[in-house]
Order: sequence, then C-alpha cells, then structure tokens
Amino acid sequence: MNPARLMSTTDAIDPVFMFIFGACLVLLIGITVVMLYFVVRYHRSRAPVATSQNDGNAWLEAVWIVLPTLLVLAMFYYGWAGYLSLRNVPAGALEVTATARQWSWSFSYANGRTSPKLYVPVGKAVKVNLVSLDVIHGFFLPAFRVKRDIVPGMKNYAWFVANKAGSYDLFCSQYCGTGHSAMITTVEALPAAAFEEWLEKVPEGAEHHGHDILEKYGCLGCHSEDGTVKVGPSFKGLWGKSVTVVTKGMERTITVDEAYLRRSILEPGADVVKGFPAIMPPFALKAEELGSVLAYLKGLK
Repeated sequence: MNPARLMSTTDAIDPVFMFIFGACLVLLIGITVVMLYFVVRYHRSRAPVATSQNDGNAWLEAVWIVLPTLLVLAMFYYGWAGYLSLRNVPAGALEVTATARQWSWSFSYANGRTSPKLYVPVGKAVKVNLVSLDVIHGFFLPAFRVKRDIVPGMKNYAWFVANKAGSYDLFCSQYCGTGHSAMITTVEALPAAAFEEWLEKVPEGAEHHGHDILEKYGCLGCHSEDGTVKVGPSFKGLWGKSVTVVTKGMERTITVDEAYLRRSILEPGADVVKGFPAIMPPFALKAEELGSVLAYLKGLK
C-alpha cells in the first residue's frame, strides 16, 4: 500500500477476508484430497479385512490440536485488529450526521448544509454519526466494507475513506417497513476542491430554502424533482396537476393546489395518490418552513 495513502476500512477488512478465505480453501482442498485418497486406497475391494492394530497416534493428535488452535487464534487476531480499525477514527476526520427515517436518508454538515446524498472529499477520513428518528435502520456501504446498525436513542458511528472519486451505493441493511427496498441513496466522492465548493455553496431565496427543507426532512428520498417515480409521486409539475386520490377508501379526482399540498404534508394519509402506498409519516413543519416548501413546489413546473 502507498504510504502516502490514508488507510481505509477496505484496507482493514479485505486482508482479514482473504486470510480466512485462503485458510478455508486450503483446508477444503486438503481434506477433499485426503478423503478421496482414503476412499480409493482403503476401498473394501482392495482391503476387505482391516489389518492395522493401531488405536491412536500421539503425534497426529497433537498436530490436529495445535494447528487448528493456531489457525483460530490467527483469525481472532486479524479479526480483532480489523474491528479496532473500524472503531478508531483517524484524527481530523470530517464529521457528518446521517439521519435515517422511514424511508429516506438525510445528511447534515457542520456548517448547516444538508443533502439526501452523502458528499465526501476524496482521500479524507469521514466520520458519520448515525441517528434514527423511528425504527432500527442499517448504514451499509458495500464499497467501503462498512455496515453499522442505527438504533433509536443509541449513539453510534461509522467511518470510511473514499480513495477514488465516484458514486457509491448506500443501503439500509435492516428491514424497516414497507418502503425499505426504496431506502437507497449514494455516497458522492468529490475531489477536495470540488467538495469544498459544494459545501460552501449556500442557496439563496425562499424557493431554495424550500429545497433545503425537503432535503432536511428526507423528502427527496421518496419524491424526485425531475419526474422520476420513486416510492411517492414526483414533485416536478405537481402543482396544478389533476390527480386521482383515495380518500377514506373512495377514489376522486382533484387539482393539486396549496390546500391539498398542505394537507398532504401535515396529514399524509388523508388523500393518497392512487397507485402509491400510504406509507408517508406526518411532518410537523413550522409555518415558515411549510410556506417555503409550498413556494418551492409551485415553481417545479
């Protein structure tokens, strides 16, 4: 490994996996070869009568005890060292808070910036403080070999380093309800300069503020802004659109206006758009927050 490169969780986990996999492969091949040899060499047609009078072998028994013991101790050592690497966060790590809720992610930074995606700088350690607002979720980053449970009321964290720029999948690894399969987002690893530019970019105006509020409460995890259908209907072109909703088990067609959107946010189960599950939780937004969100949605045409 390049000494100038910061050690990552991948560097800690992969050698342990390869060591255990290699040990298991050697045992599998060795036992299989010996078994096949014994099947052929001591087949009943070759040796119909047992001739050996040996009832034990001290050396063989000692080797059979010592070797597996050393192997298990080696696995424990490498496993424990890897676990410590996963829990000891490097100094100077960037801290981000990941908030999980049914069924979306929201990431907040020290300067107040929020995002439905986790933006990180390439080559820098990132500590993610894990928070759940409802049930048990799982913070799972396969590309970085990171998986931690997010338990309501319990402090927990994970850390990793993205050594290459790119987009990496982030999943919820715990079944957290009917919308669990849609609780997917990404880690966007950016070069240091690009990340700083993104982090310091603060949108202005009420409409941009509405977008930030949607990010803050994780709304964009279930609703898109570009027309893509997710767990819920897209926000794009929603204002003024005629939609079929289910109200108390009855279907009716309504025009999306301020009253409908306000009710959908505060009482999401009142009028559910046909074809979508009634899984959205109510949000207790402040009056100014609700106004900014409505202004923003009105502009998404």
